[in-house]
Amino acid sequence: MRVLDLFCGAGGAAMGLHRAWPEAEIVGVDIKPQPRYPFTFVHMDWRDFVAGWGVDGYGRSFNFLWASPKCQNHSTMTKRWNRAHLHENQIPDVRAFLRLTGKPYTIENVPQAPLLNPVVLCGSMFGLGVRRHRHFESSFAVLSPECRHDLQPEVIGVYGHAGGTSKRDGLSFKGTAAWKQAMGIDWMTRAELSQAVPPDYSEYIANQVPL
Repeated sequence: MRVLDLFCGAGGAAMGLHRAWPEAEIVGVDIKPQPRYPFTFVHMDWRDFVAGWGVDGYGRSFNFLWASPKCQNHSTMTKRWNRAHLHENQIPDVRAFLRLTGKPYTIENVPQAPLLNPVVLCGSMFGLGVRRHRHFESSFAVLSPECRHDLQPEVIGVYGHAGGTSKRDGLSFKGTAAWKQAMGIDWMTRAELSQAVPPDYSEYIANQVPL
């Protein structure tokens, strides 16, 4: 079992995939160095990495593909400041590549991203201290659970700066230790946590992949 994790970041999604498939080899690819990525890491632009797909057989040996393209083009704050045009929308090219492989895949992104028939996951579904709604487009059917915000007496906001509160959003910004606990992640820095996918999300999806 081999898994390709494109735009891998510090490995939040990868850890969930590992939990679902403990024996799988996971290869993460990111254009930025990721010294805390917990599995095999390749420091490379995703286009360069997949350029030889199907030539030497290496790419074809992956059984499942995960991709978390840059979200700045679609984020609420980018649009609020009218800066979306400064960021590339990578999703169409990523989707086209994933479809060409013929392998099962999932694309993860923020709620405003142009994903097709996405499933929404929320921290409240998994007993986490964050909400962090994220959308997931998959090449296979994924059950869509309901948010359980009523089960979260306090929501930890894992973005911006650790510490402080937001009266507007009803969120508290705790320290980095609280962020780690709320996300179910114990190896990342504050900056990495603010960009991460909770492992519970990817584990949930991986358990529904038709292999």
